[in-house]
Amino acid sequence: QVHVAESVGRLVQAGGSLRLSCAVSGRPGSSYGMGWFRQAPGKDREFIAAIEWSSETTYYGDSAKGRFTISRDNARDNPKNTVYLQMNSLKSEDTAVYYCAVAVRGPNNLVSAKSYDYWGQGTQVTVSS
Repeated sequence: QVHVAESVGRLVQAGGSLRLSCAVSGRPGSSYGMGWFRQAPGKDREFIAAIEWSSETTYYGDSAKGRFTISRDNARDNPKNTVYLQMNSLKSEDTAVYYCAVAVRGPNNLVSAKSYDYWGQGTQVTVSS
């Protein structure tokens, strides 16, 4: 059974930084890609960033460009596919529940939520102004 687990989010002051991590277990081998989405109260789920696992090609949503960086764990002895989201210069509008997702098959459009097969439970990030 595939399990996707995000790290615990927290309260951050505006202008601060936070790194989220996401680990996938229960699936042999590498996935096609992993991504981050977020959803703020009353808003639709928004694409933040994604990475193709083998090529490490990255994609960013408009709200993430220039401030957020997605990366993957390259450790060969890491039994879990792990991806990170480094968030800098945080703003109050970044407050949302952040979700990690895994796309098993590719090639696929990693910007679309429909491309993902497994999702984490989400983690709350709150940015205070």
